[in-house]
Amino acid sequence: MWLPVFLLCLSCLSLPVPSQAQDRASLRRSNDHAGRCHYTFTVASPEESSCSGSSMKPKMDGVSSRLTMLEALVSRLIADDGGSRTRGNGEEGFQEVYSQVTRERNQLQQDKERLNGQVQELQRRLAELSQEAESLRQRPCQQTNTSGGTQRENRPASDPAYHFGNGAYQEMKAEVTEVPASRLSPEGNHNFTGCGELQSVGDPVLHRKADSITGKYGVWLQDPEPQGPLYTNKTVWRIDTVGKDVRQLFAYEDMDQLSKGFPMKVLVLPEPMESTGATMYRGSLYYQRKRSRTLIRYDLTSESLASRRELPHAGFHGQHPYSWGGYTDIDLAADEQGMWAIYSTSKAKGAIVVSQLDPKSLDVKRSWETNMRKNTVANAFMVCGRLYTVASYTAPNTTVNYVFDTATGVGRALALPFKNKYRYNSMVDYNHVQRKLYAWDNFHMVTYDIRLGRASHVSS
Repeated sequence: MWLPVFLLCLSCLSLPVPSQAQDRASLRRSNDHAGRCHYTFTVASPEESSCSGSSMKPKMDGVSSRLTMLEALVSRLIADDGGSRTRGNGEEGFQEVYSQVTRERNQLQQDKERLNGQVQELQRRLAELSQEAESLRQRPCQQTNTSGGTQRENRPASDPAYHFGNGAYQEMKAEVTEVPASRLSPEGNHNFTGCGELQSVGDPVLHRKADSITGKYGVWLQDPEPQGPLYTNKTVWRIDTVGKDVRQLFAYEDMDQLSKGFPMKVLVLPEPMESTGATMYRGSLYYQRKRSRTLIRYDLTSESLASRRELPHAGFHGQHPYSWGGYTDIDLAADEQGMWAIYSTSKAKGAIVVSQLDPKSLDVKRSWETNMRKNTVANAFMVCGRLYTVASYTAPNTTVNYVFDTATGVGRALALPFKNKYRYNSMVDYNHVQRKLYAWDNFHMVTYDIRLGRASHVSS
């Protein structure tokens, strides 16, 4: 930095500098005792061997003034150079800060949109709860008449129980005559351990609520007869069935881990699943393949497809569903007597068909056609070789309204109380070892205790 200034200032000095003296000229830079920077310019005289003092004073004063100017110029140049670097660094720093602020603003905007969505969802749920509370306030209490029977509860017009036979008259008659009869059964039936007829269904017990929209409908159950040491009858299986490609099967060590939401394993099914008609039996998951009448047996131990078979003439993908829809055309079930398929065909004109299946090959062993239309009931399940249907999926107090016995080929009306506590029951399945019904009611995974008794042998 100082060399150009030094050459510039040589031209400013009025001293003759011979070529021999140029080698002896020097510019020295050092700090004084106060820490200030000083520049010292030294040139040997070509004529004088010693200074006389007074004769050199004017010249030395001129040199001193020029050196002062030189110091000022050097200081100014250094300051300008440093300032330019500072300005450059400042501009770069400003750009970096601006970019960071822009990123933070975009992130805050995304967080705001996400929070707005959550608020809207909470407001929607609050509105649903308010409507439910209002409907409960307006619902009249059940009254007792003088004859000891009970008046029929008010039901929504959408309750499929209205469409069975003669509608309201048959259901009210069943409540007056059959429900009290089941409650007057011999006391020994409370401890009945054999395979009998359904006498009552208890209140739902909540085990877990799904925490996303994919859990609006689903399947959850325990294998009544697990195979091998890897999974036990305590293992809980769960499938959320809302989505275009349902393949994930969650395994939980037990009910406690399910309630905490900690799966021990997630299996991926080889073929996508249709609706909520799957069941678990003897170490395999049985389900209907999406958009087809194909049944699949998925082995849980090997995590592979064990067998597949078309269910002959079965309706699928909305041809013969339950009353709530959801492509529930084929419903698979397992009970004390084996594997079953609950469905309908064009030949049956929408009436429920029950077929017993070979659990390994999925071949149909035998079939029965009932006189209950599938789209008039909300759900169905098998217990001890008997088909039972649930009247409504939304009414909080509905009934198990029909039974068909495959041993006799006879069906008849029932009126056993059944509760849809959360008002949208999309799956009901029976576990014959636990002797419980498993259900998926509007995000909620619940179980019902049931009581069996000796068959009444009442014909249709």
